[in-house]
Amino acid sequence: MVGAAPLVSIPEAPVPDHGKAEWFNGADGATLRAALFSPEASSFKGQPRGSVVVSPGRSEPIEKYYEVVQDLLDRGFVVLVHDWRGQGLSHRALPDRLKGHAAGFKPFLGDYQALLAAFEARLPRPWIALGHSMGGCLTTLVLAHGERRFSAAVLSSPMLGLNTGARPPRASRALAWIMARCGLAADYVLGDRGDPFTQAFPADALTHDAARYARHQAQVRANPDIALGGITWGWTDFAFSACAWLRRSKGVEAIAIPVTIVAAGDDSRVLTTDEKAVAARIPKGRYVEIAGAFHEILVETDDIRAQFWAAFDETMGGVL
Repeated sequence: MVGAAPLVSIPEAPVPDHGKAEWFNGADGATLRAALFSPEASSFKGQPRGSVVVSPGRSEPIEKYYEVVQDLLDRGFVVLVHDWRGQGLSHRALPDRLKGHAAGFKPFLGDYQALLAAFEARLPRPWIALGHSMGGCLTTLVLAHGERRFSAAVLSSPMLGLNTGARPPRASRALAWIMARCGLAADYVLGDRGDPFTQAFPADALTHDAARYARHQAQVRANPDIALGGITWGWTDFAFSACAWLRRSKGVEAIAIPVTIVAAGDDSRVLTTDEKAVAARIPKGRYVEIAGAFHEILVETDDIRAQFWAAFDETMGGVL
């Protein structure tokens, strides 16, 4: 399927101007959704400054990134945002749409290349990659697998090491590997459905900002098809495997562009130690930690978001 795709628009979060969503075909023909936005001519002199490809985290649809899109448009960039397979309005592999599922990381990498192929002619150079959490992990994987068309990357709380809490990480990874290979890959982890329609602030929040949290919940209510629930054993196995691949791969050390990893000081989902370690292995890697920030830096309070954008702008200063 190709052609126009819908975007959720609500009074609290209207669709940014000069943009539209489209369907495109993933690497295996899966129907995926992306949205392309162009800046106002008044925000740049003659030509856009370049293009930013935005890759959301787990469970996050395009709509959650409208504010980020506007921040980038105001900086003069063309912006491409996409729904990973298994979330947003992109193809979901399981009959239960709420299951956060995955079957390894290779399908994601193929989809990313299909995304670039579908939009390349409309993305002025230089290209900048921006990824959050799972999207930051997959962006790093894309770069480590040899993608060389980007000029820089800025990653928000990238999933480079999972925080397993009180559970030993090795035992957690082994359990996920076993469960994913004994016919239970599509089952919720420990039966936790993670119902997105009953979540509430602050218990479920990964941000200190109640208004931004409520805004996305309103988007989900406006179109429940963009919602996503808890993770399956298959997704958990994918996440552990992706992080392990990045820890051992020499491809990380071959990433030649500037990569800034912006970490959340109070992250409950991913490990800052692993983020710092990966940044150190990238020749032009840089690690910036925002004290007191929760995992979702891009929907945090204004002061925390300002620190992220300062790191972004500093990275751009060395590229543009």
